[in-house]
Amino acid sequence: MGAELVTLAEVRAAARRIGGVIVRTPLVPLPAAGPASVLVKPESLQPTGAFKLRGAYNAISMLPDDAKGRGVVAHSSGNHGFAVAYAAALLGVRAAIVVPDNAPAIKTDAIQAAGAELIRVRPALAARVEAAARIAHGRGYTEIPPFDDRRVIAGQGTIGLEIAADCAPPGPAAVLVPVSGGGLISGIAVAIKALRPQTRIIGVEPELAADALESFRTGTRVAWPASEVARTAADALRVEQLGELTFRHIRALVSDFVTVTEQEMVAAVRLLALRARLVAEPGGAAAVAASLFRGARELGAGDGPLVAVLSGGNIDPALLSRILASDTESYTG
Repeated sequence: MGAELVTLAEVRAAARRIGGVIVRTPLVPLPAAGPASVLVKPESLQPTGAFKLRGAYNAISMLPDDAKGRGVVAHSSGNHGFAVAYAAALLGVRAAIVVPDNAPAIKTDAIQAAGAELIRVRPALAARVEAAARIAHGRGYTEIPPFDDRRVIAGQGTIGLEIAADCAPPGPAAVLVPVSGGGLISGIAVAIKALRPQTRIIGVEPELAADALESFRTGTRVAWPASEVARTAADALRVEQLGELTFRHIRALVSDFVTVTEQEMVAAVRLLALRARLVAEPGGAAAVAASLFRGARELGAGDGPLVAVLSGGNIDPALLSRILASDTESYTG
């Protein structure tokens, strides 16, 4: 049967641990979002520029002192690695971070600036997993998984606690969440379904990296080749397969999945910058893109606002400059 699902009590305990470390992000109305009322949860405002700090800090802070003394290792496409490096530095723990060799410099530079050791491998999940396991075995470091870990899931679930607290009952019609390995949507779903059971939880993926949608529809974990998911500009969403534990949460708690195009994510990045004054990376803007380009019928949402989680804002400055210089900002409500 595997591990039981993360509980609301675990999420609440995580909220106590990370209080004072993370930013309690607000719900920001998205101007000119068409007929739908859209509230953005800007996790780009975290000290590390993405939601990942919640889970990373929760997981490392729960380690016994002897494990902290040895160190931690994590594999990541970038955002989780920076979060682990940052959390480890706050807690006085050594950290080694394994990243694909095509990870954006804005993320790898931040990892090194936080004092962590950076290890580059080929751009495939299997390569990252193998390298992290080798370091853990050889050095005695504790692995901090990017998503398939109940401590990490509980930390990400604190976002759901905040959404539930900030939206009066019965809560939002739907919460839209970008999906990579599934830790973010799993944690949010635990909290929202416990506190606002009528709210739909909808996963959002790029069309070019839609393994989670296929897994959800078929009822079995599907893996996409690394060469396929690498096609999307949303580097934060290039994980080829959901985790075992996250997939169990998704099957039990998530209402549906939708996909967005590369152009829709770019349009959402531009609109967020120009209309909401929020910086987003393409993958971080995926849920906002879905709120703009997918109608209420497709989302299955009834009355009430849509909450779109802006999961990260660590975008390459040159890419952001090109997006802002374009004239693409077409969208529908």
